[in-house]
Amino acid sequence: MSKPSIPKGTRDFGPKAMVRRQWMFDTLRRVFKAHGFLPIQTPSFENLSTLTGKYGEEGDQLIFKILNNGDYLAKVGEDVLSSRESKSLTPLISK
Repeated sequence: MSKPSIPKGTRDFGPKAMVRRQWMFDTLRRVFKAHGFLPIQTPSFENLSTLTGKYGEEGDQLIFKILNNGDYLAKVGEDVLSSRESKSLTPLISK
């Protein structure tokens, strides 16, 4: 059994780093508010069609794709699942 890990390309921030980050964000909020700006919040993910084709083939390969339902394994053969090879499995479940 593999150890739980964070998704590739992401990172965790420990308590010491979070104190520093929170101070920085609080400072930015205070300064922006003092100059009349209002807060906004945007999604941390986008529709795939919004991102693909805009950054070239290499950019398309770097996009982390989130699957939207649990049926993605239905189209994968048992032989591919049992092999546990991510290079074979990922293209089948990410489209």
